[in-house]
Amino acid sequence: MADKMAAEAGMESVKKSQKRSLVVILFVFMLLHQTDKYLIGPLSTPIMEAFNINEAQMGLVFTGALLVGGIFYPIWGYLFDRYARPKILALAALLWGATTWLSAITRGFGAFIVTRSSTGIDDASYPGAYSLVSDYFEPAKRGRVISVLQLSAVLAGIIGMGMATAFRDTLGWRGIFYVTGGLGIVVAAVIFFGVKEVPRGQSEPEMQGTKNVVSKKFEWATVRTLIKRPTIVILFIQQFFHVFPFTMINSWFFRYLEIERNLPDDKVMLAAGLFAVMTAISGLIAGALGDWLFRKTPRGRMIVALTGIVGIMICFTLMLNTPVGHFSTFLALEMAAGLFWSFEWPNAVSTVQDITEPEVRSTAHSIIGVAETVGSALAPLLAGVLAVGSSLKHAMQLITLSAWSIGLVLMTVVLIVIPKDVAALRESMRVRVAEGGQEV
Repeated sequence: MADKMAAEAGMESVKKSQKRSLVVILFVFMLLHQTDKYLIGPLSTPIMEAFNINEAQMGLVFTGALLVGGIFYPIWGYLFDRYARPKILALAALLWGATTWLSAITRGFGAFIVTRSSTGIDDASYPGAYSLVSDYFEPAKRGRVISVLQLSAVLAGIIGMGMATAFRDTLGWRGIFYVTGGLGIVVAAVIFFGVKEVPRGQSEPEMQGTKNVVSKKFEWATVRTLIKRPTIVILFIQQFFHVFPFTMINSWFFRYLEIERNLPDDKVMLAAGLFAVMTAISGLIAGALGDWLFRKTPRGRMIVALTGIVGIMICFTLMLNTPVGHFSTFLALEMAAGLFWSFEWPNAVSTVQDITEPEVRSTAHSIIGVAETVGSALAPLLAGVLAVGSSLKHAMQLITLSAWSIGLVLMTVVLIVIPKDVAALRESMRVRVAEGGQEV
């Protein structure tokens, strides 16, 4: 039976100021959290020197946190769908602060792997944020909001590189982790007191014009139905391969610029900074394009995602094969690759919301998150092992071409099957309103 959760005329229950506040708080949470997460890449050289380890051993550090995150994805998804999402997000921020401090305290490499891996516990908490967005904003606006939130990852990379460059010789990598861990505890308090829970499903088009928002409770039967949907199944497989290149590049690109392209610090910062700016622009374009095309066709978001995969595969391959001395050409191709970098992500997240019931959206994102995390966990380690035997360039080229080629095929299949799953959700919402809603 459906619960009736009272709301004041659908979307009017959430004021514009509350929407803005939600986006700002979630953005700050994701920005600072990912700054802490991505610091490990630009700090890899001093960490490797501190523990006297090679690339393969450093790959274990990257992989450990990602594997732990994969284990916790289903747990977070269940908690977010059953309980108040802001309170669970606050808990995740608190864990981020505590585990980061632990990784700064440890002295032995074995203990460092364990404590740094524990930072992955809270990395799987983003499904709750995306679920909240789906209930604050209607479908045609979610892509843009999600792209703004995902912009935090790009900015976090820039901030992380800046912090690593500016403070690794003064504060040291341990001191930097003390700072970011402390910020996690502050953000936990802000989320706990500053984010409001809302009825699940209130932003769905079918709920507009009804007196009450009709919201069902979490049920395992709904989850079982969810995992049988073709789009979810294919996206699960696709995201496993899709994250290989991105996680590998995030982990090793800084060192690649330093060691294999022999760039001085100023050119490393220029190349990494411009790449980050282009990926930020990429996400904003992708979110807006996805929303626009989705209004015209249920395949709209996938058309944008496929365009991005083709574009980045071509540009990144050309970039890697640019001779070492040709910095200007390398920079131009790197920026072109960055322009397509984020075309897939905001549209994949929005697509999950386009085909899943409101009460299981955190679980749906968690299912996809498991695939992403397993792929992410394997990528840095695989790249490190390949680099020991050859070079980081060879590792990047092999992994990116293989993963993006597979992703291209899978996303084409999603393009074909998605209209049926979108229509199924809309029909489910209409039935829900007919059974429990009262027309105004």
